[in-house]
Amino acid sequence: MAVTELPPIPLPDGPGGTGSGAQGILRRQALRESAARTYARALPIVPVRARGLTIEGADGHRYLDCLSGAGTLALGHNHPVVLEAIRGVLDSGAPLQVLDLATPVKDAFTEELFSTLPPGLARHARVQFCGPAGTDAVEAALKLVRTATGRDGLLAFSGAYHGMTAGALAASGGAPSVSTTRLPFPYDYRCPFGVGGEYGAELSARWTERLVDDPKGGVGTPAGMILEPVQGEGGVIPAPDGWLRRMRDITAARSIPLIVDEVQTGVGRTGAFWAVQHSGVVPDVMVLSKAIGGSMPLAVVVYHEALDAWRPGAHAGTFRGNQLAMAAGAATLAYVRENRLAERAAALGERMLHRLRQLAERYPHIGDVRGRGLMIGLELVDPEAEQLAAEQLAAERPEAARPGSGRPGARPAAPMLAAAVQQECLQRGLIVELGGRHSAVIRLLPPLTITDEQAEAVLDRLADALDAAIRTAGAPGLGPGSGLGPGSERPPVASPFVGDHR
Repeated sequence: MAVTELPPIPLPDGPGGTGSGAQGILRRQALRESAARTYARALPIVPVRARGLTIEGADGHRYLDCLSGAGTLALGHNHPVVLEAIRGVLDSGAPLQVLDLATPVKDAFTEELFSTLPPGLARHARVQFCGPAGTDAVEAALKLVRTATGRDGLLAFSGAYHGMTAGALAASGGAPSVSTTRLPFPYDYRCPFGVGGEYGAELSARWTERLVDDPKGGVGTPAGMILEPVQGEGGVIPAPDGWLRRMRDITAARSIPLIVDEVQTGVGRTGAFWAVQHSGVVPDVMVLSKAIGGSMPLAVVVYHEALDAWRPGAHAGTFRGNQLAMAAGAATLAYVRENRLAERAAALGERMLHRLRQLAERYPHIGDVRGRGLMIGLELVDPEAEQLAAEQLAAERPEAARPGSGRPGARPAAPMLAAAVQQECLQRGLIVELGGRHSAVIRLLPPLTITDEQAEAVLDRLADALDAAIRTAGAPGLGPGSGLGPGSERPPVASPFVGDHR
């Protein structure tokens, strides 16, 4: 989708600057911003315009954006219905911030939100506006279930990501907590039990059930369980539908509230309006943010009325009354629903996964291709370790080689290769994100409005970047017939990625 031609945007040097234009802006950012900045390190661009899938940088280069604000932009950049909704509020003279007061804009957003929820939850739902970020909604959800149950412990899963505040981090896979019990998430390619498939998911469910029922297990009855229907930052790992139903059964039978984090999976991203709808699960609590604000900051917790044990003022937030976000969010929710973009995401996502799997058949550096809808991941690995991993697993666990037991062995992750592919993508005008346990998963989160032609362009650029990254590094496995772009006739040489376990 082309960006409308506009006059150049002036880029002032600024006080104390070290140069003009895009490079000056980047230098000043590096000098003044926190060392905690993330995307700016891997994506050294200065966006000045955007529309749909396309971003234009201050240097005049254009990029296909498959980061989409980490999944925030369901309709892409500056969609007309979103801009119209925002202008409507601005032109009306309505207040822009109202704390938790009732307004027509909030009422319209709530009506639209409730119309999309799983019916079993919508009939008995309450909503808490948290704002401004998903991690704030996670904190609210954890506080809610602890208040309602009078308990403190929490069940969470390996590889999870729920935000960057203290409580959210405690529920995520990368941070320990004495009050959080970490459970194995069914990760087919790197199954924690070494078997994968349905059997691996069943073992995860049995582990969970027996642990919570073990009087000496050290868990007790927790305040709640929190999970992602598709682990996003964890590496685009969809939870099997049957496993999700087991988690619902386990928690319901023991009066443990089930919290589903739909911050990144919601609003049609996975091919259903909410990812839990694939399995038919109705959670007790849903945590929502990112796309529900239509590109603006908004976060809410939707929960069953039986949990509404808060006293007035028990949870608040100054920016929970963001009227622009509610207007943009209502417009986005309605557009996705009316134009059946979830179904569109399911169909297009399957076609993209099919092409990527065909690529993986010819390309040993792609260990796994997975995803749901337009939430797609490619896990990059060291191909030379495949035989060693398979032989080691077969020696240690012969039963793992039986039919239907899952993967014979996952190869070591290749994070350096993934980083190189990301940079090669950027040079070709494609923005992608990295994720996964070892930052070795190339993540694609295009807007739901992406066209078939744009999807092909994304895959073409990704395949070419993959080819270039491997050839630049001198990795093996690209003989004639690899089908990965120009120069496939060049002979392979040794790989620098062997043994890279970071």
